[in-house]
Amino acid sequence: MRIFLDTNVLVSAYTARGISADLFRFILAHHELVTGEVNLTELRRVLRDRFRASKKLLDAVEAELRAATVVPKPAAPSAIPVRDPDDQWVLASAIAAEADMLVTGDRDLLVVAEQAPLPIVDPRGCWECLRGDRP
Repeated sequence: MRIFLDTNVLVSAYTARGISADLFRFILAHHELVTGEVNLTELRRVLRDRFRASKKLLDAVEAELRAATVVPKPAAPSAIPVRDPDDQWVLASAIAAEADMLVTGDRDLLVVAEQAPLPIVDPRGCWECLRGDRP
């Protein structure tokens, strides 16, 4: 399964213990991790500015993610209206990646899930789906 992780899930996976970190490792081991250039740019900024990550750590994180599939920034944002315009680029990236699922903790994306051409779930929902606890 191709699983697109949004920036907030990646930040949590790299900075905290918990569901996002467990999910990240599970996806790397058993599925295809996908993310986008849009997300990598934001991830570097967040890790640098909020978590004071060193350039060495930022480079290591980016190298690990680039070993997975990283889609280029799409030509246009998604046409699905999302409150935060930046999230339209994330959604467009997940669609361009032909992901089977977009995993995010961002409420602005979760509330448009029914309009999207792919499932949009939070980390717990992804975990339950991958582990067979829900359809």
